[in-house]
Amino acid sequence: MCTVNNIKGEIDIQRLPVNFEEYKINDWTIKYTKSHILHSLCVTTEKCNEKLEEQCLLCLYTNTLQLPHLPEMVFPNNKLTIVHPNGSFIEFNTLDALKRVSNGKQPLKVAYAETWKESRLPENLEEKIKPFDWTFSTDYRGTLSKSAVVMATDERIDIEKLKQKEKILFYQELMLYEDELHDNGISSCTIKIRVMPSSFFVLLRFFLRVDNVMVRINDTRVFHDFNTDYILREYTNKECGVTELKLPLTMFGDPNLLSPYMPVRTTIYEKILFNDANAE
Repeated sequence: MCTVNNIKGEIDIQRLPVNFEEYKINDWTIKYTKSHILHSLCVTTEKCNEKLEEQCLLCLYTNTLQLPHLPEMVFPNNKLTIVHPNGSFIEFNTLDALKRVSNGKQPLKVAYAETWKESRLPENLEEKIKPFDWTFSTDYRGTLSKSAVVMATDERIDIEKLKQKEKILFYQELMLYEDELHDNGISSCTIKIRVMPSSFFVLLRFFLRVDNVMVRINDTRVFHDFNTDYILREYTNKECGVTELKLPLTMFGDPNLLSPYMPVRTTIYEKILFNDANAE
């Protein structure tokens, strides 16, 4: 039994509406919110400074992340939540994705850092490499409820099965954040979900292209077969220098085209079980 509800409300981003949709299938609830980009100025400075619990979204992001600056486009209300029949959940949200960006306190090991420094990037970008990861790279794999149990597994998502034609009952794509790296490439974090009669599949993708230097794709895939009581989560990190890929420049704008040619650096395969959230 499937139901869909559409609700519109008001949020505190320039008083613009937020879209909300909820989809139910086999006692699972899949819901998302989608709205506009984060405003660039705080118009309630005094209130935000005095009452942190009531601070605006810009101040919340700024104070929580403590990055020298945020990506050019941040979508603070874009969120996807998948709720297990017992109330446990896995969620994908912008703030938690950006929490995985290095702010200098925990330096991120960047495989091509020296190459970047030696490239012909503007001096202001070279300076930004030192205090924080100006590419906004994230290895975010989703936010789990406390009741979730994560374990390593040898089981793999059947990609060939996903390629088979099956009716798509529900589909949504959300942008979490994006930055053009001072016109020197692109950094973006997006999420897609599709629900079929037999299963649902989620792709959370971070894509980075530093023009003439390197490319990186961090993919998190989440899959659930409705005939099982668990979900599979697979994380892959692919990255390499542009010169390693003997490909036309036109392909570097599409991670779907690039990904098959890029070497895998890291893989994590997990099975996630959900205990009763009410027992927490």
